[in-house]
Amino acid sequence: MGRAFEVRKAAMAKTAGAKTKVYSKYGKEIYVCAKNGGPDPETNLALRRLMDKAKKDQVPSHVIEKAIDKAAGGAGEDFSPARYEGFGPGGCMVIVDCLTDNPNRTITDVRNCFTKTGAKIGAPGAVAHMFEHQAILGFKGDDEDAILELLMEADVDVTDVELEDGTITVFAPHTEYFKAKTALSEQLGDIEFDIDEITFVPQTDAAVSGDDVPMFDKFMDMLNDCDDVQNVYHNAVVERDE
Repeated sequence: MGRAFEVRKAAMAKTAGAKTKVYSKYGKEIYVCAKNGGPDPETNLALRRLMDKAKKDQVPSHVIEKAIDKAAGGAGEDFSPARYEGFGPGGCMVIVDCLTDNPNRTITDVRNCFTKTGAKIGAPGAVAHMFEHQAILGFKGDDEDAILELLMEADVDVTDVELEDGTITVFAPHTEYFKAKTALSEQLGDIEFDIDEITFVPQTDAAVSGDDVPMFDKFMDMLNDCDDVQNVYHNAVVERDE
């Protein structure tokens, strides 16, 4: 799969405004997860994963607690997931995941991001088949064969295990996330995961260069500015001039 791995998701600058937007996105996702699967992270494993991820991204505990309390109280909005696919600047493939309480508003906002940057929104399934829905766990280590053996003994369905620059990266189907993480944590003890993601990994790359680069940046910025957009995945490899 080649390393290496970059979580190809929309990266946001650590400005105050961007932080507020990140907190809002996490708050919405935690609320929906707690509302659908229950507010107890001990029984709702998806909620536990999301809380761990939020803490790692330095989301304040009061933001997390407020979202869970809101879900437990039964009040609040009804958000539903929406996914849009298409081709971004330079012909790269893009998946946009949203949570929305107004689908008409959301599709209008997302479509504008595509049309105003020369990109093309597609039908459902247009590009998703070219991505693998993967759990990815990365940590410090030097023996990928031992890790593979450990996971196989725990009956984890592993896609790949890679070693590069002192980091071991485990790729597994997204359905194996908790099983893989539990096996690693139990066998390796005090392990710190530098990468802890369920994401979409592209099967191929698309080079974005020249005049397409500023348009791609604009495209990503516009998507990040959409309140309903939660995650953006793409296969672009941006070639910037030195």
